[in-house]
Amino acid sequence: MIAILVSAGVSGLVALFGTPLFIRFLIHRNYGQFVRQDGPTAHFTKRGTPTMGGVVIIAAALVGVAVSMLIAGRPPSASALLCLYLMTGLGLVGFLDDFTKIRKQRSLGLTPKAKIIGQGFVGISFAVLALQFPNANARTPASTRISFLRDTNLDLAFAGVTVGLILFVIWANFLITAWSNAVNLTDGLDGLATGVSIIVFGAYVLVCIWQLNQSCQRLAAAGPRCYEVRDPQDLAIVAAAIAGACIGFLWWNASPAKIFMGDTGSLALGGALAGISILSRTEILAAIIGGLFVVIVMSDVIQIGFFKLTGKRVFKMAPLHHHFELSGWGEVTIVIRFWLIAGLFAALGMGVFYAEWVAT
Repeated sequence: MIAILVSAGVSGLVALFGTPLFIRFLIHRNYGQFVRQDGPTAHFTKRGTPTMGGVVIIAAALVGVAVSMLIAGRPPSASALLCLYLMTGLGLVGFLDDFTKIRKQRSLGLTPKAKIIGQGFVGISFAVLALQFPNANARTPASTRISFLRDTNLDLAFAGVTVGLILFVIWANFLITAWSNAVNLTDGLDGLATGVSIIVFGAYVLVCIWQLNQSCQRLAAAGPRCYEVRDPQDLAIVAAAIAGACIGFLWWNASPAKIFMGDTGSLALGGALAGISILSRTEILAAIIGGLFVVIVMSDVIQIGFFKLTGKRVFKMAPLHHHFELSGWGEVTIVIRFWLIAGLFAALGMGVFYAEWVAT
């Protein structure tokens, strides 16, 4: 428990005091945000605000985990390293995207092909490695079984190991792409994605702590409802480090934002969420805990699909938060209310998780 608190505290302090230093560096280099021309006109005033703040979130989380492991006196587990690899790898893709926008002085960054190649390389390598590294109990970080609150009986390896690996790579990359895009779409108002991320990763800290306390590997007489997760404690440490980093960053990202996380942060956070859900064997549960992210993605899907079918729009603008913005809601009002909704989704997800254990 101490290691988890240290991870959150150190990462939070690094982000809190490191962000203003990074802001000064970005201003000195004239690295500012470019705003899409078809977005809300109120956003034009944000042009030039320093971006790529995700660099601070990633760095702070890495430092938090490293210090926590030093205090614990052991190296990070395979699960922790894989999750951090996925977060950092996708963050690098996002960084290249952000840097391209700045260098070419436009709101579009990497080409879709380059972005897909980068995300694909990181996602595929993560998925393949996640099925390796069995521990003393023969448990690998991930499983070919589709998971909800734990692994289900739906096994992607139903036709053999090779087929299972291929299907798992496809499934894992679907989750990685979905969560990365979800956080990216949510990052449209000052502090919105950062605050929601704090809530979601905070919820996962509690989920992983519960899995640790009820681990099949830890209990002397493990019951039928124990959890088969390989490294729940280290996943809790990683989730706490990310939540802490987001808390420190939010101090500067709240309205009026002094810095944006950019694709560097949104892709990294989305990747980390996908990684934790896969490695904690709660892939479907993540859709409830991160329900606000799902709602925002679905608003975009509905808008595009309905427009292609009918030529009309359901919302004034998608994603959903821009609809309310054009409806006259203040930016801070939208952000706070969406945080509340995110909190309700996270509470619902944790309630479902706990209820399943109690009911059996």
